[in-house]
Amino acid sequence: MPLLIGIDCGLTVTKAVVFDDRGRVLAVARRPSQQLKPQARHVERDMDQLWVACAGALSEALAASGHPASEVAAVAATAHGDGVYLLDSAGRPNGPGILSLDSRAVEVVEAWEADGTADAALRLTGQTPHPSAPSALLAWIARHQPERLARTAHVLACKDWLTFCLTGHIGTDRTEASTSFTEVKSGRYHPDILPLFGLSLTLPQVAPCQAVVGHVTPMAARLTGLLPGTPVVAGLHDVTASALGIGGHAPGVVAVVAGTYSINETVTATPVTDRRWFTRNAIREGEWHPMAISPASAANYDWFLDHFTTRGPDIHTQLAPEIAAAMARPSGAFFHPYLYGSPHRGRASAGFFGLHGWHDRGDLLRAVLEGIAFNHRLHVDALREAFPARDIRLTGGISRNPTFAQLFADALGLPVTVTETEEPAAWGAALCAGAGAGLWPTPFDDPRDLQSRVYAPEQDLTRRYHLHCDLAAAMAPLWPRLEAEDV
Repeated sequence: MPLLIGIDCGLTVTKAVVFDDRGRVLAVARRPSQQLKPQARHVERDMDQLWVACAGALSEALAASGHPASEVAAVAATAHGDGVYLLDSAGRPNGPGILSLDSRAVEVVEAWEADGTADAALRLTGQTPHPSAPSALLAWIARHQPERLARTAHVLACKDWLTFCLTGHIGTDRTEASTSFTEVKSGRYHPDILPLFGLSLTLPQVAPCQAVVGHVTPMAARLTGLLPGTPVVAGLHDVTASALGIGGHAPGVVAVVAGTYSINETVTATPVTDRRWFTRNAIREGEWHPMAISPASAANYDWFLDHFTTRGPDIHTQLAPEIAAAMARPSGAFFHPYLYGSPHRGRASAGFFGLHGWHDRGDLLRAVLEGIAFNHRLHVDALREAFPARDIRLTGGISRNPTFAQLFADALGLPVTVTETEEPAAWGAALCAGAGAGLWPTPFDDPRDLQSRVYAPEQDLTRRYHLHCDLAAAMAPLWPRLEAEDV
């Protein structure tokens, strides 16, 4: 039986998932991905430690599958986009990897907003820079760590580092390449882009997502249990992989990923640009992937659980009655889910509003969950102004809870479809691996009989959504003052 392995390296966990050729999960292994926060706004990870964690997950998953390594037809990785992973000329990490939660470059972005660079970038690349964009981070490094930039021979994304560790291949794919440096109309590198950001670098070669770019080396085989020579394909950006994995990487569909980031994305045959979304390369040539994104989603819920509950394996069951009771009664409690960033530029911060002594933990949880859903609506509404949407597909840990999925339908004011997809990002990578191995013609030839459940709106939360937005507008002049107190 041919097997496929999808690696999904998120911001907190790295997973290796073994699939059969019908898309069924045979085994999953997870390793925590440690975050380093050496100072305010810096969010990093040790690149060697990440590879050790990934290799361990691969070895464990393959052993747990009960199948020999000889049956693995191909491997593909997906991982968090944005951020940067730098190598020196010897192929060794040049400092820690920088995650997409990092916001050290906020002042760089603010300067680009003021001097017109951001507008020029929108016209040329299809997106305005943001603090964790490779362009902004590299400009920050050029300004504050010039010796590090001088040692940099290769600029990679997270999944490209893992592919390099597996194969020795240095490169990227078309979805990852478009995070900063490709011209929007052609989808290819353009000579004017690096100078626009004041950079002079060698960018990695770009391959199609399903292209076999290398084979597992003997050293990687010893660590992972894979056979030397196993094909490894280029892979893709994790938000694109998630959309592909749930059957949502298609025109007319808005894929909503409620994870660390609020991801809201669709596919179009025309490169329409707007400051409210990034227009990036889709998997296929001649298609684009508008993404309305902010780091303001389910990580806020996890933060609440970590700080205000005794978190255990049954915590969601324990909290369900509190949340249900809070949703059944009126509440003036609101929450802005901006713990790690927002759609309102770099200075916004999270906050509860409207609290009174009679509110309890359930009311706070409701406010957190509504705030997450309302932030997704802000992005979804922007996309729907420009792109027809017949279907909203929701994925992410929140989607597995029917109460939360229903809340998304109510908050968005639209029917929401949740597919029965295990490990959607890893499966999106595996679909590319399967195409590269010749198991199916393209990554879109999903062999599964995909089952789904549709949640129709049951209550109108539009008034609460507008109050959520009005509170953000009122806070805009105060956020920088709050920020100044914290540094």
